[in-house]
Amino acid sequence: MCLAIPGKLLERFDENGLSMGTIDVNGATTRACLEYVPEIEVGQYTIVHAGFALKIIDEAEASESLKLWQELIESGAFDIDEELPSPDQI
Repeated sequence: MCLAIPGKLLERFDENGLSMGTIDVNGATTRACLEYVPEIEVGQYTIVHAGFALKIIDEAEASESLKLWQELIESGAFDIDEELPSPDQI
C-alpha cells in the first residue's frame, strides 16, 4: 500500500538535469523530484511518495488529508508521539 502525505513546495532548483524541490511535510523539510508535476509553483501543495511529487493539490484538499491523518493517529493506528498540524494551521 502506498501512503503519501501532503506537503507545501518551499523552493525549486535543478539538480543533475532534474527539476527538484524542497517540500515542507508536517514541519519537516524533504527533497522531492518535481518531474511529474512540472507546472507546480512555490506555495502550492503536492503529495510526495518515495521522493517524487506525484500530484498538485489545493490547500483545502491538503487540509482535509492532514485532518484524516490526525484522526488515524488519534485512533491509535500508528505508534507515534507527534501530532500533525491542525487543518487551520496549514
